[in-house]
Amino acid sequence: MSTNPIPDWRAKSNLLAIDARAFIHGQRVASLAGETFDVISPIDGKTIAQAARCRAEDVDAAVKSARTTFESGKWSQQAPAKRKRVMLKWAEKLLAAKDELALLETLDMGKPIKYSLGVDVQSAANCIAWYGEAIDKVYDEIAPTPHNALALIRREAMGVIGAIVPWNYPMLMSAWKLGPSIAAGNSIVLKPSEKSPLTAMRMAELAIEAGLPPGVFNVVPGFGHEAGEALALHMDVDAIGFTGSTRVGRKMLEYSGQSNLKRVFNELGGKSANLIFSDFDDLDRAAATAAGSMYFNQGESCNAPSRLFVQESIADSFIEKVVAQSKHYLPGDPLDNNTVLGALVDQGQQRTVMGYIEAGVAEGARLLAGGTAARQDTGGFYVNPTVFDGVNNTMKIAREEIFGPVLSIIRFKDEADAVAMANDSSYGLHAAVWSSNIDRAHRVAKALRAGTVHVNCYDEDDITVPFGGYKQSGNGRDKSLHALEKYTELKTTWIRLGR
Repeated sequence: MSTNPIPDWRAKSNLLAIDARAFIHGQRVASLAGETFDVISPIDGKTIAQAARCRAEDVDAAVKSARTTFESGKWSQQAPAKRKRVMLKWAEKLLAAKDELALLETLDMGKPIKYSLGVDVQSAANCIAWYGEAIDKVYDEIAPTPHNALALIRREAMGVIGAIVPWNYPMLMSAWKLGPSIAAGNSIVLKPSEKSPLTAMRMAELAIEAGLPPGVFNVVPGFGHEAGEALALHMDVDAIGFTGSTRVGRKMLEYSGQSNLKRVFNELGGKSANLIFSDFDDLDRAAATAAGSMYFNQGESCNAPSRLFVQESIADSFIEKVVAQSKHYLPGDPLDNNTVLGALVDQGQQRTVMGYIEAGVAEGARLLAGGTAARQDTGGFYVNPTVFDGVNNTMKIAREEIFGPVLSIIRFKDEADAVAMANDSSYGLHAAVWSSNIDRAHRVAKALRAGTVHVNCYDEDDITVPFGGYKQSGNGRDKSLHALEKYTELKTTWIRLGR
């Protein structure tokens, strides 16, 4: 019985030719000013590419391409079944290029290659395919009108969508915008993070190879205050799908008001609460999940369960289990197939995380594990998995999104105490409750103010359910059929029957 050999990712990276030019109207192009910026790998701090530094004039060119193609009807007026075939072929091409895409993702933002390959590429391709399959199965409506009238309620493509995505899941966050917007018939201009722009342009090339008309999918790499701001302010962009920080999400709303009142769908940060009750019957699994979910993707996840609430009666023993589990997530070489915790995206993020760790110590939290930089001899940006006990809900590490491998443990007395503290946050993205009492599980899940509540698990959702949050976690909902609602206009056609 033969088995597939494990790739030598280091050797593959040495052979990889990286093209980081923009992608406008179906082809790679330099920025109009000829400017570039360094793409630095957090694995070792070395420059791996020069990306096109797009500014307002480049964004304008991309938007004009998107608008021209949309108005031509080459994609927007294609039958849904035809759009489906192209998107399914696109998903197949993503999977066929999985090694290249995974390697670009890991080199670019530092996540372990096993997750780039097994999670990010697979999930991105699945997202594109899922929306392709869905688009010819979504029906419009007929209203219950009087006998002398017929009212049709239809969803139509909006036009040109601007998408601005973060650096932590570059392919997947892009796919969550691309899938529903392109399936619905829109054209899109994508601005990837300047910290991880590489896979976006390659995804666009593969879309063209699959049959997507030039102009439907354009990519403008660049900085947020240049390309991102220009896209959000553009008068010919109909909507912005943004995933990122709450601070920048506020700016997206301001830019909408300053321009054409474009729709803004913000999917923002989180400080998710993970509640462990003493009646749960498998605390070993709960501890393993608490650690694994926290340290996945180096803690650089908006839904990371960074506030761990533990009932006082089991706190000491449960915390011991969590600390023991944290030892399994020591940083390693992201290009090693066995690594489970990689590099933080850049030196600035490493400094930010270390600053939060220092703040936790200064405010009196007890550092039980980690708290230090790692692999400093590599030139890369690594932080050891960190656990704080003795945290209260007013501390900086409990209030603010850290976006790194830092877990804050807060003890609670009873159910009311746990729910009150969990909800005492400006965020409301994800949450979890662990209890073997079904009444309590339902009761607490209903009481938690979060877009997704997990029961006796964490982060086990899929493409069929919406992703987004309450409060300052934003108003955007990615994934599921609900995402189609963001990128379509609702039109009523009222027809008078008879004289």
